[in-house]
Amino acid sequence: MTKALLCFALALLPVAARAGEPPAVVHPYETDVTTAPSPLDGLVLTALKKQGIEPARLCSDAVFIRRVYLDVTGELPGPEDVRAFLKDRGPGKRAALIDELLARDVFADMWAMKWCDLLRVKAEYPVNVWPNAAQAFHRWIRDQLRANRPYDQFAREMLTASGSNFRVAAVNFYRAIQGRTPAAMADAAALTFMGARAGAWPEARRAAMAVFFSRVMFKPTAEWKEEIVCLDPAPAGPLVTTFPDGQTARIAADEDPRRVFADWLISPSNPWFGRNIVNRVWAWLLGRGIIHEPDDIRPDNPPSNPELLAYLESELAAGKYDLRRIYRLILNSRTYQQSPIPRSSHPDAERLFAFYKVRRLDAEALSDMLRQITGGGETYSSPIPEPFTFIPGGQRAVELADGSITSPFLELFGRPARDTGLESERDNNPSPGQRLFLINSAAFQRRIERSGRLRAVIDRAKGDRLKVVDDLYLTILSRLATPAEIAALRQYAAKPGLGPGQAVQDLVWALINSREFLYRH
Repeated sequence: MTKALLCFALALLPVAARAGEPPAVVHPYETDVTTAPSPLDGLVLTALKKQGIEPARLCSDAVFIRRVYLDVTGELPGPEDVRAFLKDRGPGKRAALIDELLARDVFADMWAMKWCDLLRVKAEYPVNVWPNAAQAFHRWIRDQLRANRPYDQFAREMLTASGSNFRVAAVNFYRAIQGRTPAAMADAAALTFMGARAGAWPEARRAAMAVFFSRVMFKPTAEWKEEIVCLDPAPAGPLVTTFPDGQTARIAADEDPRRVFADWLISPSNPWFGRNIVNRVWAWLLGRGIIHEPDDIRPDNPPSNPELLAYLESELAAGKYDLRRIYRLILNSRTYQQSPIPRSSHPDAERLFAFYKVRRLDAEALSDMLRQITGGGETYSSPIPEPFTFIPGGQRAVELADGSITSPFLELFGRPARDTGLESERDNNPSPGQRLFLINSAAFQRRIERSGRLRAVIDRAKGDRLKVVDDLYLTILSRLATPAEIAALRQYAAKPGLGPGQAVQDLVWALINSREFLYRH
């Protein structure tokens, strides 16, 4: 690989943080098409106007199809999908694509991964859910998402579940907590369903919430690693405590305190429940929460746009806690479909969502994209080689149920350990080690050289070099090459001694090493 080709790779994708006014339209990333703002967009645009911030233009169709595929399914669109989408001139094609992707099973696969991070689905230390239970919990989470179960029911079942960790998968919410004290369970419930870090609360408030989990017990069975989560059957009197909002809770001796807490939590009047999940979904899709960080909701960390957050909360309640409704609302918004190229250098532009935030891909999505392109996959392993940790060849990384099953690639690119349930466990910051791997790895280079999919691209072109270039761009970047890029590649391919096969491999290598490939934009 030449220095010129490396510079070409690094130059792709304008840097979103670039100061100053960009050109009228930056091709191929933007479009001059305008759309009527939705009520959601109106709240964003009002906040921007108050600060004198110019919002970004809409992203191009090529940027949109790649973005929405990655965000909803964790996959790249196929080249023919991109061609068809770019040719379609229908005004509702973006909304139609969103509906189609949300209905696919891969939506449940992708978002089960996010929930497994949050719920600490991990067989081994320090969570120790155990492999059978981790698989069962992951399958249950995926099934809930696939069926689009209302979020309030999804949360309530986990909080109130009793039974075997192998046979009643939802009880693994409690098994996946570091510590079996009422305080540890209360902390996990607050973080997961309220977006609050209860460890920072006043001790009296934290102790009051722990009362709701004071009767939970864990009982082993004769089956290896099986455990029953249930209420302590020992006689107990009534309990009096307070909810996190200060209301008094009176719990009868024959009541499950967890049910009392769950009923309070999922009430439409609850100040945390709906706010937490819509803020998380917004952060997952746009790279930053309306309350930032999304799992640090507290009075002295106010939302950047209170009206926007309140609107999303009201829409969640109006839709009877249908989370796909919230995904659809956000994905169809002008705010989500903005270009990643800002039109204002105002310091609040990012905080108020004046452009789409550029950020590096999740480790699992990047691994799966490379598998799509090269045909080769990762080899996974677990620190404890149980017989049920076997992963078949071709397994998508986003489908891995157990956080203990990993690979050197996933660890290098920041996959979370799933120890705490905090969003900050996932490290999407680029590192020199990641760059060196993609540039220098002999194993990765061999995957490019031996890729049947890339060979098929060359064979289909039948000697048409322009078609090869376009097909490779569509396969890797989900767009066509620009005239300037084609000119640069023609100049590179004309170098003495450089055969067509080597030129194609070098182009693939350059595109995969580009910012445009490695980042959401």
